[in-house]
Amino acid sequence: MRAVLISGGLSMLVALLGTPLFIRFLIRRQYGQFIRQDGPTAHYTKRGTPTMGGVVIIGATLLGWVGGLIATQQLPSVSAVLVLFLMTGLGTVGFLDDFIKISRQRSLGLKAKPKILGQGLVGITFAVAALQFPNAQFRTPASTRVSFIRDTDIDLAFAGATVGLILFVLWANFLITAWSNAVNLTDGLDGLATGVSLIVFGAYVLVGVWQFNQSCQFLATAGPRCYEARDPLDLAVVAAAITGACFGFLWWNASPAKIFMGDTGSLALGGALAGLSILSRTEILAAIIGGMFVLVVLSDVIQIGFFRMTGKRVFKMAPLHHHFELSGWGEVTIVIRFWIIAGLFVAVGVGIFYGEWVAG
Repeated sequence: MRAVLISGGLSMLVALLGTPLFIRFLIRRQYGQFIRQDGPTAHYTKRGTPTMGGVVIIGATLLGWVGGLIATQQLPSVSAVLVLFLMTGLGTVGFLDDFIKISRQRSLGLKAKPKILGQGLVGITFAVAALQFPNAQFRTPASTRVSFIRDTDIDLAFAGATVGLILFVLWANFLITAWSNAVNLTDGLDGLATGVSLIVFGAYVLVGVWQFNQSCQFLATAGPRCYEARDPLDLAVVAAAITGACFGFLWWNASPAKIFMGDTGSLALGGALAGLSILSRTEILAAIIGGMFVLVVLSDVIQIGFFRMTGKRVFKMAPLHHHFELSGWGEVTIVIRFWIIAGLFVAVGVGIFYGEWVAG
């Protein structure tokens, strides 16, 4: 358990102290945010704010995780490495996207095909590797069974291992794409995506610790309600490191933001959330824990779908936070209220997670 506290504390310290250094570096290089012309006019004042802050989040997470392992003299687990690979890989794709936007002073970065190719390469590698590396108890980091709070009876390998692998790769990449886009869409106001991410990853610290205490691998007489996740405590350490990094970054990202996370941060955080949900066997539960992200995506889907069918708009602007912004709500008010809603979703999700165990 010490690794959880050390990794979270160290990553928070690195992000808190490292972010202003990175801000000064970006200002010297004139790496500032380019603002979309079709966005809220109030955002024009943010033009030139340093971006690519996701570099700090990723770096602080990695250093916090390594520090936790060194302090407790533990070896890295495959599950932790896979989540961090997914986070760093998608963060790299986001970094290239951000860099092109900045260097060419436009709102569009990587073209669609290279971006999809990069995300797909990282996602497929993660998915294939997640079904390998069985431990002494013959458990792999992921399972071909679709999971809610634990693995369900829906097995993607119903027609054999090859079909199972293909369907799992598709399922995993759907989750990775969905969560990456969800965090990316939420990253539209100062501190919004960072604060929501902080709350959601904090919940996964609790999930990982509880799964470790009730693991089928470590209980002398494991009951029917034990958890099959292979490396739950290591996933909790990773979640703690990400939570700490978001804490430290939020200090500088809160309104008025001194730096934005950019696609570097949003894709990385979305990938990490997808990886944690897959390897902790909580794929569907994650949609409740991360319900604030889901609401933002749904607002965008509803807006686009309704406009195509009727030519009219449901919201003044999508995603959802821009609707309230154009309705006269202050930016800080929107952010704080969305944080509250995110906390409520997390409370419901963690409550369902715990209640299922108690009921069993």
